[in-house]
Amino acid sequence: MKVYISADIEGITGATHWNETDKNKSDYLEFQNRMTDEVVSACQGAFSAGAKEIWVKDAHDSGRNILAEKLPKNVKLIRGWSGHPFMMVQELDDSFDALIMIGYHARAGSGGNPLAHTMSSSKIDTMTINDQWTSEFYLHGLVAASLNVPLVFLSGDIDICKEVSEVNHHIATHATMLGVGNSTISMQPTESRKAIKEKVKKALSGNLINRLLSVPESFQVKVRYMKQVDAYRASHYPSAKLIDSKTVLFQCTDIMDVMTFVLFAV
Repeated sequence: MKVYISADIEGITGATHWNETDKNKSDYLEFQNRMTDEVVSACQGAFSAGAKEIWVKDAHDSGRNILAEKLPKNVKLIRGWSGHPFMMVQELDDSFDALIMIGYHARAGSGGNPLAHTMSSSKIDTMTINDQWTSEFYLHGLVAASLNVPLVFLSGDIDICKEVSEVNHHIATHATMLGVGNSTISMQPTESRKAIKEKVKKALSGNLINRLLSVPESFQVKVRYMKQVDAYRASHYPSAKLIDSKTVLFQCTDIMDVMTFVLFAV
């Protein structure tokens, strides 16, 4: 079994303030270690379920957060950003049997995490696909489904776990914390890592096929920007158009086109 793990930091147990996600801040080191440890727990669960090969994408900010020395043997780590439209699932293809997401977070416009955003916390107010509020989970889950790779497990705040269940209730989740305004109510980190390991093992030992997301036949992507100038700039992307001063509409029939639009317009 070949497993892909995509890891972010804003949904890691207890992440509450932007300083904890910024490598230039003193708070960051604790959460760099915590992010790494939760990825290690997911790897341990996957190996226990019979995985023979694991690829990990460091998918936060610079893409250079996970401490490679802590990872188990036989794990490949993808660091940095290649510029490919798959972004947080770079190198994912149909040779993988399952996708796991660690440390994912609530979408832009949500109150479920003080750090909620979709792709850009400074630029994007909200994003929808076919009028469904869109998170980084949903974008990259659709990429996986288009490759026939099931998303079997996700960890993150309660809000993103609820979204996952609404999209496909077969996908296993682990809620690391609850966002309340500009605060979080968090699990104890050791207990959270234990739960991740156990739930990943169980998820990979079950039926994987029913955890595929349903891929729409066509896509209407609406991105509402924080600033008018960013919307105006994005409206010059081929086939994109302004529908009000801060909102751009992009329509297509292929998820690859969606991701390419997001890559250049966000």
